[in-house]
Order: sequence, then C-alpha cells, then structure tokens
Amino acid sequence: MKAARAKTPRRPALKKPSPPGPKDPVGVYCRVRPLSRPDQECCIEVISENTVQIHPPDGYRIFRNGEYRETQYSFKEVFGTLVAQKELFDVVAKPLVEDLIRGKNGLLFTYGVTGSGKTHTMTGSPGDGGLLPRCLDMIFNSIGPFQAKRFVFKLDDKNGVDVQCEVDALLERQKRDAMPVPKTPSGKRQIDPEFADMINVQDHCKVEEVDEDNVYSVFVSYIEIYNNYIYDLLEETPFELIKPKWNNCNTPVRNGDFIPPQSKILREDQNHNMYVTGCTEVEVKSTEEAFEVFWKGQKKRRIANTQLNRESSRSHGVFMIKLAQAPLDADGDNVLQEKEQITLSQLSLVDLAGSERTNRTKAEGNRLREAGNINQSLMTLRTCIEVLRENQMYGTNKMVPYRDSKLTHLFKNYFDGEGKVRMIVCVNPKAEDYEESLQVMRFAEMTQEVEVARPVDRPLCGLTPGRRFRNQAFREELARKLEIRGGPINGETEEQSASEIFLQNFPPLPSCELLDINDDQTLPKLTEVLEQRHKLRQKLSEEFAKNVLTFKTVLRELDSSVTSKENYIQGKLSEKEKIITGQKTELERLEKKIKTLEYKIEILEKTATIYEEDKRNLQQELESKSQKLQRQASDKRRLEARLQGMVAETTMKWEKECERRVAAKQLEMQNKLWVKDEKLKQLKAIVTEPKNEKPERPSRERDREKPIQRSVSPPPVPNAPPVRLRHRRSRSAGERWVDHKPPSNLPTDTVMQPHVPHAITVAAASEKALAKCDKYMLTHQELASDGEIETKLIKGDVFKTRGGGQAVQFTEIETLKQESPTGRKRRSSPSNADPPEDAADSEWTDVETRCSVAVEMRAGSALGPGYQHHAQPKRRKP
Repeated sequence: MKAARAKTPRRPALKKPSPPGPKDPVGVYCRVRPLSRPDQECCIEVISENTVQIHPPDGYRIFRNGEYRETQYSFKEVFGTLVAQKELFDVVAKPLVEDLIRGKNGLLFTYGVTGSGKTHTMTGSPGDGGLLPRCLDMIFNSIGPFQAKRFVFKLDDKNGVDVQCEVDALLERQKRDAMPVPKTPSGKRQIDPEFADMINVQDHCKVEEVDEDNVYSVFVSYIEIYNNYIYDLLEETPFELIKPKWNNCNTPVRNGDFIPPQSKILREDQNHNMYVTGCTEVEVKSTEEAFEVFWKGQKKRRIANTQLNRESSRSHGVFMIKLAQAPLDADGDNVLQEKEQITLSQLSLVDLAGSERTNRTKAEGNRLREAGNINQSLMTLRTCIEVLRENQMYGTNKMVPYRDSKLTHLFKNYFDGEGKVRMIVCVNPKAEDYEESLQVMRFAEMTQEVEVARPVDRPLCGLTPGRRFRNQAFREELARKLEIRGGPINGETEEQSASEIFLQNFPPLPSCELLDINDDQTLPKLTEVLEQRHKLRQKLSEEFAKNVLTFKTVLRELDSSVTSKENYIQGKLSEKEKIITGQKTELERLEKKIKTLEYKIEILEKTATIYEEDKRNLQQELESKSQKLQRQASDKRRLEARLQGMVAETTMKWEKECERRVAAKQLEMQNKLWVKDEKLKQLKAIVTEPKNEKPERPSRERDREKPIQRSVSPPPVPNAPPVRLRHRRSRSAGERWVDHKPPSNLPTDTVMQPHVPHAITVAAASEKALAKCDKYMLTHQELASDGEIETKLIKGDVFKTRGGGQAVQFTEIETLKQESPTGRKRRSSPSNADPPEDAADSEWTDVETRCSVAVEMRAGSALGPGYQHHAQPKRRKP
C-alpha cells in the first residue's frame, strides 16, 4: 500500500499577516544558584516569589545623591537556592509538555553567564534529574499505551512526516534488523549506570487528558551551534568533537585519523518553518532510550576548561523532541491513512552557552574565538528581542535581524507565533559576577515585554470518540467466549454446528453388539437403518445437485451482471481519470502560478517595507528640518530684536557723541575767532601805524635783478616757534634717470630749475627707456589755490618684474611753487633817503607780507618772494 504523506499543519502556504488574536508574553523565570563557598560575598537576594534585588558589592558600590543604590527586577516567578528540580519542572516545563501532546509547539531555553547553572538546570545531576529527563518521562508516561509501532510514522527530509500501513512498517523493521549497523538503543537493554540516576524519576507525572483514539511516535534530535555553524551530534562520524585538531590557520588538519565535521544548513519548508537539513532524527519508545540518545550526543558536545568554569559549554545545545500523532480509523484498528489528519508538534530544549568576559576567563586562541562567537550570537538574540519589543510597543515595522545568527534564525518561527516561548534566567549571586548579572537581569526584564501569538488548537478528525476502547472491549469479549467454548475461530464453529445438526436428522443407529451367535434381529435392524440412511443420503445428494445447478446458474447470471457493471465502471473510471489528469495539470499550473504570485507578493512586501522605512526616515528628516527652520526663524527674530536694540542704542550714543563734538568744535571755533580777532586788531594797528617818511618804491627791473628771498610762513599754529628753512638735496647724483616731461607742461622763468644729470628726457614713458635706467622722475604741473603754478617732481625706483617688464615704485615728491606779490605795495622808507641798517629787512614790504608777519611771524623778518621745497619721506610697502 502506498504510504500517505503529511506536512506539519502549522501555517498556510501563503504567508499572510495573521489576524489580531490573543497573545501571551514570553514567560521569563529566574533561578538563583547557591554559592560555592559559604564565605563568598553575595550580591543577589530573593525578596519575594516574583522579585529579586541586586546590589553592588563592596568593590563596586555606586552612590547617587549620597544614597546606596539597590535595583529590583521582577519576573513571572523566582526560584531561590533551595528550590528542587521538580518544583521548577512543574511550573515551567510541564505546561509545555501538555501543549506538545495537544499538538502545539514550545521553546524553552536557559540564559545566563558562564557558571550560573544552565546545564545543571536543563540536564540535572546524578540523583536529581533536570528538566530534559523529566520532560521525556512525562511524555512517555502519557502516551505509553497509545504508541504506534516503529516505522508507522516516518520523517522525511523536508520537515514533513509520512504514515505507513502495518505491512510497510513491518518490512522496514525487518530490513533494519537485517542490517549490520548498530541498532537504535532498546528500552529493554540495561541502562547505562552513568546516567541511570538522572532518569530514575519516581514522580510518574503524566498528562491527564490524552486523546486515546490517536497513536503517537516520538522522534528526537540533538544539534549544537558552534562558532555560528550547526553540527549534528547524533551523526555517526569518526572524529573527535571535544578536542578537534586545528592548525595555526584555524583550519582542520587533513590526515587519515581526523575528518572535520560537516556543518548543516538551515532551510525553510513550504509552511515557512525553519529546520536543519540532513539532521539525524531517531524514533524512541521509552525514556531510557531517548535519554541514552541524548547522552550519546552530549559526550560529543564541545566543552572546555576556563578560569570561571571547569566544564564550560563552548556551543549552544538544542535538543528537539518531535511528536507525530494521527487518529485511528473508524474501526479503531489501524492508523487513518489521511495525511490531513497527521499532526507534528515540536518541543525544543535549548542550553545556551554562557556569556563571558575575556579579561576574566583569560581566554586566548580558540577559546577567545569561541567566546567572541558566543557573545555575538547572544547579542543578536538581544537585538531581535529589542526590535520585537519596539515593533509591538510603538507600532513600528522594523525588520527583525533573525538571519544575523543561526540561533535566532532557527527559532524565528516561535517568536512569529508558532508556539509558546519560555526562558529561565540562571544567575550566580557571587560578587564577582555582579556586572554580568546586571546585564542579564536587564535583558530578561525587557524580554517579558515581548508578546507571542497564542497557537491555535488542532482541528478535530470528526470520527466517533472511544473507538479504541470499543474495539478493545469487543476483542476481549470475543476472546472470553472462545475460551469458554474451547473452539477455534468463529467461522469454523458455525460450520461444525451445522454439520452436527444435519447428522442429528438421520435415524439413530441401533445397538450393534452381538451377544449371541443365534441373534438374528440385530443385523436386520442395522441393515434397515442403513438402507433408510442411504435413501435419505441419495435424496440429499439429488437435492444438493439441484441446488448446485441452481447456484451455478445464479453465479453465471451474477458473473455476467458483474462483467457488464465492470465494463460500465471501467468506462466511467477512464472518464474520471481523464478529468483527474486534467485537474492535476490545472492544479500544477495553478500551483506554479501561486508560487510565482507568492514570490511577487514577497518582493512587493519587501519593497513596501523598504518604502515605508524610507517614508518614516523622510518624515523624521522633514520634522527635524522643520524644527530646525523654526529654531532658525526664532533665532532670527531674536537677533533682529537684539540688532534693533543695538542700533537704537548706538544711534542714541552717536547722537550724544555728535552733539558733544559739535559743542566742542563750536567752542574751538569761537576760540579761533577770538584769536583771529586779536590778530586782526594787531594787523589794523600795524596798517594804520603813522609813517613820517614814505619809502621809495624800487623799479621792477631792480626787483627782478635783485629778488629778495622770502622765507616760507609756518602753518597757522598759535604760539608755535618759527620754522627754519631747510632744502633737501636730491639723491639722484651718480644714478641714471628717466626724466618724464609731458608736452603740456609750461616753462617757468624761475632761478631754481630742476637739474638731473645722466637723464634721458622723454615726453611719454616707454619700456625701452625704463630698461636703461634705475630711477624715474615725473614733472607734474597744476594750478594752486592762489592762482600760481605749482610744479611737483614725483620720484620713484625702477624694478624688473618676473615677466620681463619694468615696474616703478614711487618713493617721494618734491614741490616747486612760485609766488609773486599782489595787491597794493608800499615802501617802508622814502626813496631818496638811505635806509638805516636796522631797517634793511623791512625796506620792501607790501601789505600781504606784513599781514603774514603780523599773523604768523615776528615783526621785522626778512620777507620777499621765494620758493617752498617740500620733501615727503619714502613710503614702504606694508
């Protein structure tokens, strides 16, 4: 008979967001292990059944506002140092086993720092079994009478299960018995004394409500996640996992004695559940057999000796228990061969490796690499929990990074609502683990805020309940009756009873005993009876022959009718087969279309997620920029108000300053006017001074022949000493000059004329002339304020530029100014009288000169027309 095949009915093939249903928070429990020595300092204490208090030890005390800080953490339940394994199992693991038998999944893992008692909690110790052996014992105590025979359920390599009939299962068992390979450990064999005390549980705990109309089979597998690689601990390979040989490049040594382990790959089945491909899954029938399989893999698990733990787990151990169940048929005899009715549930027991700090464990080499991978996987688990919590609390839709670690990727279905999740936080209260315990407590308290969707109940099969017991009662009653009657099976009993009834209808035989030789009555009577029986037998034979002929006729008619019906049915079947073939082709086409649409939907969902993430980022960026613009506008308004205030203040300040300066200037001008008034009064007195003799005016020719040199008046500075005239000497001697005289210059008939030796006179500056000289002089004329011509000699140095040209840097200016007396002239003495010697300086003095003497110089100075020679100092480049 062809085996029926079923898949785990957990999630529909099309992955859609599940409707909002009831959710349960992740159950987090705390267990405090006892101290190793009584004299150790303790930093954790249990203050209630739900709360623990952690305080810094003496070396790590933290003070805030002068007070000693103590932190309390709440859990679903806290187990102190005196709590037994049974009490912990009843509260934490027993509900998960009940859900497993009811067709629901469960995940239980222990979390904590290294040396906190995780492996002891999960496995136990001799005489005190942990959660794992107690779970196995409860499972087999509950389903023991209802287990199917071996190979009735058969797991495939795609996370599904096949169901076989009894004949196929028997052939599988015979084939396995004939193979020379080691057989699966049997429950009847002697238990290994190494772990016999761990599974010797006397509680006999079991699930009360077990579906008695189902048959069950248990499959176990054991894997480890080491350095983010998955290895099968039940695989039969000739290598040593506890102490593998690695070279300096961290690669396995290739020799005949050592074969490196082959890591397994995670895959996703058609129901989007994660599973390990090629993992060994063993069917077990008892607690002893299951734990022996576990112990076989436990010996291969990687452990090492560190400074903090003598047997520190260097990998995450995952022991998976799969329970396959299917209902019996309507008669209650065999398993129902319908794949839709098969249910596969799973309980995963995870012993996580402990987080550790390398500065405390003094790890190096491979131990350091292992510690880094352990901490990285635990950090990824923490990140996934944080993202799940943020998505649920704030309504965000961030992607949970399950794929960053094999550990989180394997169990992502549980956090997506495929089963119940529970975590046991193991802590060591010693003071040295204070900082690590504090981080573990924070993570555990945060994990309680994550909610997981409650798994749905499996559908009912629709058959009449109590089928197994009715069939069993019927068989027991039949066996009892057969035992009473002492006959064989039911069919032979009925046939024998009919022959007996038939023989009873014959005439009874007379006594055949001959007592006398002369007895002549017994034989005739016997002959008569035998003749009667013979006649009756002949009649029965004739009637039987007639009945046989009649029955043959009926059989022929029935055969012809059956043949016609078979032909009709065969035609119908061929038509139906054609329809089924067309429907199968259509189904295949629709399945391919569905897969294509699923793929497109998944791509669209990912695209929508990316777009939503971009939208949220852009909205956040827009909000931040809007806030920034608002802040800038506010700052601008404040700055404008501040500037307006500063402008008003500065305006007022400068108005006051201007008023003060104007007042000071007015006062200064008034003083100057007063001084000028005084000077004018002196001038008036000098002008109106009476003269006894009028001096004779010399002729102009005489003036031209004998020009009287007049000193230059000093600037009008009150009370300033007279300035001695000083003529600067030109520094052009011995140098070659370019004398630039524009054609627009007018010649002056002055006695003092500028004379530059070795000069090249040009009307316009040229590069050729500049190249031959190192000095330059420009003669510039302009009209002064008094109407006289003022000549300026602008001098400079000639330099060569980098480009090969010439440049001039001006250094000083000499000014030549000609003045002639204007206005009325008067002589200081008559022309025919000889002037006295003391009046020689004032013989020819006009009104203007005298005014200058009166205003700016002392009386009696020698005056006359003259020139001013102003030399400006050489200016240097900054």
